[in-house]
Amino acid sequence: MSQPANDIGSAGLEVENTDMSGCEIAANDIVKLTHDKLSTEEVSMSVVCPSCGAVSLFIGITRNSFEGKKVVELEYEAYIPMAQSEMKKICWDVRLKWPSVKHIAIHHRLGVVPVSEASVIIAISSPLRSESLEAVKYCIDTLKATVPIWKKEIYETEDCSWKENKECRWAGSREK
Repeated sequence: MSQPANDIGSAGLEVENTDMSGCEIAANDIVKLTHDKLSTEEVSMSVVCPSCGAVSLFIGITRNSFEGKKVVELEYEAYIPMAQSEMKKICWDVRLKWPSVKHIAIHHRLGVVPVSEASVIIAISSPLRSESLEAVKYCIDTLKATVPIWKKEIYETEDCSWKENKECRWAGSREK
């Protein structure tokens, strides 16, 4: 299967796990950065597993306003090698904290993302819901704090503003 022309970075990592029946099944971590529109169905189906009763999702979408300004689109940029590396670290951390997690998929869109379209989708499967729900929250919180992806808001007035995530670990270290 060939990658879409705008797919600029994806990486997978297989981890061997054993399911309840003793069968070895490869766990899969998928991290992807792309300029293409994200598909919730594609991401969620990539983590479905017969031994798992839960697939938890987080979908971050572009909202139409921020602090009273009308937002028309967002634009994302990333340092791709470092972003992929940090996303893989998040997967590794999830596996340490929640060993029952089976599959992890983190897809982030780059470039222009119009209002109501997804900029990030995270999907995690596990045998029970509590682990996948906790792991999804950890993933998005850690992604915003550690992954070098930058966001620019473009407003109806054609003004724009680069935004820092309040969770970002290095945001407060810059001189203003």
